[in-house]
Amino acid sequence: MTPSPSILITGAGSGIGAAIARAVAVPGARLLLHTGRNATGLEAIADEARSKGAVVVTALGDLGEKDTARRLVSQARAEFGRLDQIVSNAGRAQRAVFGDLTEADIASAFSAMPLAFFRLVDAALADLRASPAGRVVVMSSFVAHGFGTNGMHFPASGAAKAALEALAKSLAVQLAPDGVTVNCVAPGFTRKDGAGHAATSSAGMESARAVTPNGRLGEPADVAAVVAFLLSPAAGHMTGQTLHVDGGLLLP
Repeated sequence: MTPSPSILITGAGSGIGAAIARAVAVPGARLLLHTGRNATGLEAIADEARSKGAVVVTALGDLGEKDTARRLVSQARAEFGRLDQIVSNAGRAQRAVFGDLTEADIASAFSAMPLAFFRLVDAALADLRASPAGRVVVMSSFVAHGFGTNGMHFPASGAAKAALEALAKSLAVQLAPDGVTVNCVAPGFTRKDGAGHAATSSAGMESARAVTPNGRLGEPADVAAVVAFLLSPAAGHMTGQTLHVDGGLLLP
């Protein structure tokens, strides 16, 4: 019997990453769950996934550091034989305006998101090409498409997420002949859990709810359901796309 695909999920200690881990944690699933610092949260999610029958290993590390991505791929190979699927979810939203924004902010955003993504897929390229279930899902954001939405400005994060989408589309074209799909998911304003990083206040999130056409904030599970679909065999003919899970936030 062919084993279930092995999946690396970055930023899985809370929020959307944790919800993705829950969504794909089925009996026999093989998951490598990563977080930067939230070891306690990660272990709780790992135990939850194990209770559903998944085989789970965990890893800590700052993806802004050069060696972390390759270490994660090597760990997946050591634990599971190869790495079939990557969910590049880790990242932080930073509100700022020009005048306060610094070069260090830009460098940090690019190091933690598009450069970290490049390192992950570069290290895993042979595994993805050889896999019968090769999938890459990249977490983008509405901030790469809406600038100043609800009066909030995210220039460094928006630029980094836009770069992620461009890299993902290039990778999608390159890997399509190998049967590997590469897609992006762009959430709108999404509720955070207690352990997650919040880029705005509770009042800001309430105003975000008010400007979202369907009248509610997204839930991490909303995004996780789309990611789980993109990882599945049913999404095998979909590649190079950005799916907006935002309640209509970016509708004209």
